[in-house]
Amino acid sequence: MRVLRYLLRLVLRIFFRRVEVTGADRIPPEGPVILLPNHPNGLVDPVLILTATTRQVVPLAKAPLFHMPVVGWVVRALGAIPVYRRQDGASDPRGNRTMFAAAGLALARGRAIVIFPEGASHSDPDLRPLKTGAARIALGAEGVGRIALVPAGLYYTEKAIFRSDALCYFGTPFFVDPIPPGPDGEPEPAAVRALTQHIDQALRAVTLQATEHEALGLVARAERLLSVDASDRRLEGRFKLRQRLLDGYSKLRARSPERLAALEQRIRRHEERLDGAGLDPHDLRQRHFTFASVTTYTLRSLLFFTALIPFAVPGALLHFLPYRVVGMLANRIATESDVLATTKAMAGLLLFPLTWLLVGAVAGQIWGWRLGLAAVMAQPLLGYAALVLQEKLDRFLGSTRAFMLYVAGRERFLRLLAERASIAREIQDLASLLDA
Repeated sequence: MRVLRYLLRLVLRIFFRRVEVTGADRIPPEGPVILLPNHPNGLVDPVLILTATTRQVVPLAKAPLFHMPVVGWVVRALGAIPVYRRQDGASDPRGNRTMFAAAGLALARGRAIVIFPEGASHSDPDLRPLKTGAARIALGAEGVGRIALVPAGLYYTEKAIFRSDALCYFGTPFFVDPIPPGPDGEPEPAAVRALTQHIDQALRAVTLQATEHEALGLVARAERLLSVDASDRRLEGRFKLRQRLLDGYSKLRARSPERLAALEQRIRRHEERLDGAGLDPHDLRQRHFTFASVTTYTLRSLLFFTALIPFAVPGALLHFLPYRVVGMLANRIATESDVLATTKAMAGLLLFPLTWLLVGAVAGQIWGWRLGLAAVMAQPLLGYAALVLQEKLDRFLGSTRAFMLYVAGRERFLRLLAERASIAREIQDLASLLDA
């Protein structure tokens, strides 16, 4: 189990450039716990939850996963409990009675379990209506003392994009005491409905919620502009900023839609000007350039590139074809964006090791088995070196374009800075007005 969790954590660290966990200390270190995350990103979500806490977590997983190649082995190795859903073709109620009994037994043993209250992964801008399973498990766990329920918000900057960022945000736990079952062996329906509503409110406090995708898009663009000058670089800070912006968006849309439309137009024009200059908002993080700072940054970057290129170039060449094949297969197989990252990760877990073994076999045939084994072991490191080089090079080129604009088009550079500052002031003024 520990080795598998380490491998899953490694996969996450490769797929995402940054994985941040906040509030893990809020999870009780012992005793029965139910973790309650939202579900925006397929099988990536349970992997993120399982690797975000030091506690061993028993996941509840839909029954068809147990019959899938590779995935079935993983969920069984994790001790997952199968859930039989009608949309998966399950019709025998005995299956879910077994599921409730297994979940109750895990809680009685003081274990932590994870269940996704929405019931299915999706890309909707708002939470889907919650299923009652989590409440029924908590209230119906006979012989179990007080159970801690911990909401968890999963947030991805670009959930289907390789080397984006992921945040797991654990909220404040609340506690539930199981109740005696009714004549049908189930908890009282009114109590189940009340607890489900409580879970819904707790989840909304740790997730981004909007009535439409356009709201999320505008808030994301505004957050990118505002976070350039933010002192807090953590994903948690960016996530909370988006929460505040979404709250302001809803209020402004109701009270003054014309000001909202004007603000959106200003942000769009500013982004168009940035695109015209080949810049990202974060490329303008530095307002002034000095000869010393530019020289130091350039020399440090060139030294870094010189040291990394001998490893990164072979890594890029070896992984170019499987990387392209993974992307092509994922885009063909995945019909929804919420399973695209899952498909990419699964395809990568298959194709990249096959590539390493193939190259190692060829090297072994030519130079002997020792060099063949060394080639197999070296390829993942070479691939990671290529990733690091590409990301560092992107940042270096962005900073270089910003510097060239500063030198050759100072007026345009300053105008972009003034535009961003003006938009930030307007958002702050609107926030003060709405709060008042």
